[in-house]
Amino acid sequence: MSRFSRFVAFAAAVVVAASCSRTASVKGVVAGAPSSDIVVKQLNVNQYQVLDTVKTDASGKFSLKVDVAKGQPEFVYLFRGDRKIASLLLEAGDKVNVQTDTLGTCIVEGSEESLKLAAIEADYAAAKSEMIAISEKMMSADASEAGVLREQLSKSYIDYYRSRVRYVMQNSRSLTIVPVLFQNLSETLPVFGQATDAIFFKNAADTLETVYPESKYVKALRADASRRMTQMELLSKIAAAPEVNFLDIELPDVNGQKVKLSDVHKKLTLVFFWSAEDVAQKMFNLDVLAPVYEAYKDKGFEIYQVSLDVDNGLWARVMREQNLPWTNVSDISGGASRYVSAYNLSKIPAAFIIGGDGLTNAPITNAASLRKILEKELK
Repeated sequence: MSRFSRFVAFAAAVVVAASCSRTASVKGVVAGAPSSDIVVKQLNVNQYQVLDTVKTDASGKFSLKVDVAKGQPEFVYLFRGDRKIASLLLEAGDKVNVQTDTLGTCIVEGSEESLKLAAIEADYAAAKSEMIAISEKMMSADASEAGVLREQLSKSYIDYYRSRVRYVMQNSRSLTIVPVLFQNLSETLPVFGQATDAIFFKNAADTLETVYPESKYVKALRADASRRMTQMELLSKIAAAPEVNFLDIELPDVNGQKVKLSDVHKKLTLVFFWSAEDVAQKMFNLDVLAPVYEAYKDKGFEIYQVSLDVDNGLWARVMREQNLPWTNVSDISGGASRYVSAYNLSKIPAAFIIGGDGLTNAPITNAASLRKILEKELK
């Protein structure tokens, strides 16, 4: 093999080795910190993990290497004591130069993602500082001035929120959007704290998964996005649900199909708890409820009858024998039914009327007492 061929082969090997590198190298200088310990920490999803401690030389210079898997950038931070002096987002093969000081004034070269990270941290610090200053003024302001300051505080938050929305949308393929999405302006004020912000989390996870499918940060973002989407959907269902002024019940009928009380609710509904084991209660169905139901069903009267029989077979047999035309459901939990405690039942039979005034106890002992209620409510 000629010398030229050997050189080409060597060069190709170097390129391959570099492309397969699982490390990022960092060199730099910390002004004003000769012979000092620099603690290297890595973000492990939601907490710092100490990777190493390096020492600066007499002129403040240092160097270090960080393990970084290909396609899985790492958030790495340099600390001197308790003060963070540099923030880095390192990819496999990066060669980064850092110039910083003991106050954290930092210049980074060789990593575009680290430059973005530094910029968003500066914006974040400025926004927090502004809001803290306004809050402190409010503490000593009179009523009229406090109102003005409150508006300023609200505007400060809204302006920052909108700027972060723009950043997330404009940098959707950058991992730097992950810490942005989880920023908090105070212990009780996350930047992205609205229910609908779940959409930003989901879209961010969708895009970043195409770029960094194995990143632990993206996987954590996906988990949080899923949680937020579930919460948003639940809130949406609650907001869209019809308002009811009674505790809903959902139990299976004789065919095993669950029926909600709210689905059968008409102008006036009799909720009737009973037991098919009791002969008197079985006769009450035929002698009282059946003829009254037939007389008033077309006027907006409905019955939702709840069996508390643990013997479901017995109840089903009575249902077939009596062939009752209204809604009949069963709770085989019997006395342990959650509806027993919810409706504060001390004994059965027990009756409640759902009408214009909501849910009320109904002292129904015979057909006359039931008809009296219906005549009054179904005018």
